[in-house]
Amino acid sequence: MLEVGAIVEGKVTGLTAFGAFVSLPDGKSGMVHISEVSNTFVKEIKDFLKEGQDVKVKVVAISPEGKISLSIKKAMEPEKQSSPKPKRNARPRNNNVWQGQQKPQANESMSFEDMMARFKQVSDEKMTDLKRSTDSKHGGYSRRK
Repeated sequence: MLEVGAIVEGKVTGLTAFGAFVSLPDGKSGMVHISEVSNTFVKEIKDFLKEGQDVKVKVVAISPEGKISLSIKKAMEPEKQSSPKPKRNARPRNNNVWQGQQKPQANESMSFEDMMARFKQVSDEKMTDLKRSTDSKHGGYSRRK
């Protein structure tokens, strides 16, 4: 019996503009949506699959009515899942508050008040730039006389 998460072999029995129908073991069939065919953009499914082609698919969902949703790209993922992903904090962050200006060295200590004043100045500059950009995109001031 098929269950969600199982990877099985099947044969493409039909192609449509939105996906491919695949016959599965035990005489069942399911559908691979066009978005689940490849990790790249699929404009024409005929460029990726042919009728009669054997494919490896992963069972993504089984509806209460018995419709089986399949994925070819998820059936290819196990080798990708084995490599651990870097933790979010491991990536270098680019929160450069000191844009275009010299950052104080570690031995130069700034008081809390100085840091807050600097933060407020940078924040005000960014808000002004954002407002200017937004005004120019939305018409800003009227030029009618």
